[in-house]
Amino acid sequence: ANDMVGGAIGVLTLVPYRYWRKTHAIHHKTSGDLDHRSFGDIDTLTVNEYLALSKLKRLRYRLYRNPFILLILGPAYQLILKHRFPADIPRSWKREWASVHKTNLALLAILILAWQTIGVQRLLMVHLPISLLSGSIGIWLFYIQHQFEDTYWRHHKEWDFIDAGIRGSSHYDLPKILQWFTANIGLHHIHHLSSRIPNYRLQKCCDENEQLRRVTRVTLGQSFKCLLLSLWDEEQGGLVGFRHLKTLGA
Repeated sequence: ANDMVGGAIGVLTLVPYRYWRKTHAIHHKTSGDLDHRSFGDIDTLTVNEYLALSKLKRLRYRLYRNPFILLILGPAYQLILKHRFPADIPRSWKREWASVHKTNLALLAILILAWQTIGVQRLLMVHLPISLLSGSIGIWLFYIQHQFEDTYWRHHKEWDFIDAGIRGSSHYDLPKILQWFTANIGLHHIHHLSSRIPNYRLQKCCDENEQLRRVTRVTLGQSFKCLLLSLWDEEQGGLVGFRHLKTLGA
C-alpha cells in the first residue's frame, strides 16, 4: 500500500517514486563521505579539488553553486528533464527504470486527458508553478540541512555513520508554522540517524534526548549566510566560500 501511495505521489510531484527511494537511501548511507559522493547530494568539491580544475570547469562549478541556478533553474531541470530521463542511474536498476517509465506514461496520460478537457495550457499554468515552487523549497531545505559551516565530511576510512548524522545534518530551527508546513524535516539529524522514525515523532525524539539537542542549530535568519559556502576545506575542517581562496593566493 505504501508503494502504491508513493507511486501516486511521485506522479503529482513529477518524481519517480522508486528512483527517488533508492537514490535517497544511497544518500543516507554515504552522506558526508568524501570518497562516496554520488546520489542525492549537492555537489561539493574540496578546495584542493577545485584548484586542480581547469578554468572552464571552475566556471561550471561556480555556476552550479550560484543560488539562482541552484534554487531557481535547478528545480526546473530536475523535475522537467532529469527525472524524466535519469541518465545518472545504471540500466541494471530495473525497478527504478520501470518506475521512471510508469511515471512518464502517467504524466503523458494526464496531458492527453487535459488536452481533451480543460486544455494543456490551463493544467500547466496551475500545476507547473506549484511544482517548481515546491522544488525550490525542497532544494533549499536540503541545502541548509547539509551545507553549513561546521558540517561533516571525512574520507571513508575515517567516516562514521553516527557522526555523519549528528554532525553532518543540521537542526534547521524554523518558526513553528514553517516547521509544521515542512513536516519537521528541519530536525534532519534525527531523520538521518533513523529514517524509519515518522516525521511527526521527530520533535518528541529531540525533546526527550539531550544529545540530540546538542547539534548545529541553524535559524531562518542564519540560513541565508550558508549560500556563501561552496567548498570543503580539509585543513580547516569546514565549508568555506570562494572568497576564502584569496587567502590562499589562488
